[in-house]
Amino acid sequence: MSNLAERKARLIVHGETPYNAEPPLVRLRAAYLTPADDFYVRCHGDLPAIAEDEFRLTVDGAVSTTLKLSLHDLRSNFSHVVVTATMQCAGNRRADMRVVAPVSGDPWDGGAIGTAEWTGVRLADVLREAGIHDGADKHVAFESHDTVEGHPYGVSIPLAKALAPETLLAFAMNGEPLLPEHGFPLRAVVPGYAGVRSPKWLKRITVQDRPSDNPIQANDYRLYPPDVTAETADPAKGHTINTMPLNAVICEPMRGAELTVGTNRIRGYAISGDRAVVRVDVSGNGGRSWAQASLEHDANTPFAWTFWTIALDLPAGEHELAVQAWDEAGQTQPSDPNDTWNYKGYLNTTWHRVRVSVT
Repeated sequence: MSNLAERKARLIVHGETPYNAEPPLVRLRAAYLTPADDFYVRCHGDLPAIAEDEFRLTVDGAVSTTLKLSLHDLRSNFSHVVVTATMQCAGNRRADMRVVAPVSGDPWDGGAIGTAEWTGVRLADVLREAGIHDGADKHVAFESHDTVEGHPYGVSIPLAKALAPETLLAFAMNGEPLLPEHGFPLRAVVPGYAGVRSPKWLKRITVQDRPSDNPIQANDYRLYPPDVTAETADPAKGHTINTMPLNAVICEPMRGAELTVGTNRIRGYAISGDRAVVRVDVSGNGGRSWAQASLEHDANTPFAWTFWTIALDLPAGEHELAVQAWDEAGQTQPSDPNDTWNYKGYLNTTWHRVRVSVT
């Protein structure tokens, strides 16, 4: 197995402390399942080192029995489930918003995303083992071993999503134990939701009648209108980011690529949090005309991305490639970053554009 330094060398590192990095888009598009070494890393604080034999997960709150589970308990006492799902940072494609105005946060390109086969146990099974109390308005709060500005990392999800069959407590990724930067020994996987709701290095799960009051949940990852600034932002008025919206990205060719006259292959991915992608259109002239791409998707993986490919005949000159996806509700993407700009740089879903030269 490669060490952390070797894995970092493969990625575009945006920060060392906390460690945040993404793969080049060309390599991201190379395989439908993203190798762990090429999977983006988003940390909010330290990278904790946890010994497997000392690990315990506490399950408490509005349950009949408080549980303290070792990794062995989870593996032995509950049915194993494999879910293929895409995970994506809410700040994916933040860099493209900087053409409008500065934004805060890491300058993610389109690589703060990845798809894996996650192996674990259903969170619902663990909650039912604890004797979860009835109540549709409840929330499930996670607390992790990493610390952020002196506080343990913490977020929550609605009980309905916690009980959904796709929501896991995962201990393996693509058939191998989780790497330290991906949450070893145990993490949550909440398909369709922003990656922030899939905490790593789990320590405690609490069923409660309100969302987590942890700063990550209460104050961060909220979507604001464009006139709101860091000084005027009121978390009570911000929209909590859970389900991720429709998006599409060109992975090949890269920005600034030099192509040859004639047929050129354009490839990328499209994703929608809880709806199917049904169409992807690609333009070779900045959106004046469009052609439909072919799609690659497994119908048995509703929470995974869709790969798309198209061959465009490009004459000599400078070209702006653009992509837009459509979902099963007939929704598509806005064309301009001005339409979605916010000071946090979240949820950039505008047409992804790549300028290339053709000779």
